[in-house]
Amino acid sequence: MRTNTGIENIPVENADKLASSDPDYSIRDLFNAIASGDFPSWDLSIQVMTEQQAKAFKFDPFDVTKVWSKKEYPLIPVGKMVLNENPKNYFVDVECAAYSPANLVPGIEVSPDKMLQGRLFSYPDTHWHRLGANHELFPVNRPLNETAHYQRDGPGNTSANHGGAPNYFPNSFSGAKETEKKVAPNFAPDGEIGRYNSHANDNFTQPGIFYNQVRKEDERSRLIDNIAGHLAQADASLHERAIGNFSQVDKSLGERLKKAVDGLKLKK
Repeated sequence: MRTNTGIENIPVENADKLASSDPDYSIRDLFNAIASGDFPSWDLSIQVMTEQQAKAFKFDPFDVTKVWSKKEYPLIPVGKMVLNENPKNYFVDVECAAYSPANLVPGIEVSPDKMLQGRLFSYPDTHWHRLGANHELFPVNRPLNETAHYQRDGPGNTSANHGGAPNYFPNSFSGAKETEKKVAPNFAPDGEIGRYNSHANDNFTQPGIFYNQVRKEDERSRLIDNIAGHLAQADASLHERAIGNFSQVDKSLGERLKKAVDGLKLKK
């Protein structure tokens, strides 16, 4: 997703002041923009890689810390996401909303991304705890075209609860049946399955490209100041190791970061 509105960042000093003096600054700015018809929007695109390409790729293509080269796998436009309406009731429309990557439409499947695999469970589990077993019956979460199923009962159930229909499958009373459509494609895993140390991966080439080729000098300076501001507050025994990691991204980044951290330590 790429913003059509543009990107502007608030200096850390101003952000610290706003956090205490005007914590609703950003959400008010968004609300007012939508109310005035200045709708923020994002272009949605996808990148496509075949199974064969994924198996032969130079790194794990499902590593959430990596990006696919847009030169090798060009962006394919899919659509646009536009925020064109403000909540009418914050509790009903926002606090009761339950987003989850486990809610998929036919044709979109999950990947072996480890972070995604964990969130497929953790997001719904959080909603069950926060909103209850029947949070999908809330208006903000209820689908416009509902799927036939046998889920019923539980606290907070405000539906007809399937009336007198049977609550088991299969049954002899014309209950819902499994779809004959193929819901998910089959795939054949290969190779050995086990525990692997991800530290052996190349975790520094892409950050180096981002730091040197994507960021401008003023952005690099702000990045260093932001990292140093947090790192200087950590235990001194961690400074050398952290700076060592950043030095593997780019030698000058490590040197500038060390200088910034040392400067902040002298001010204490």
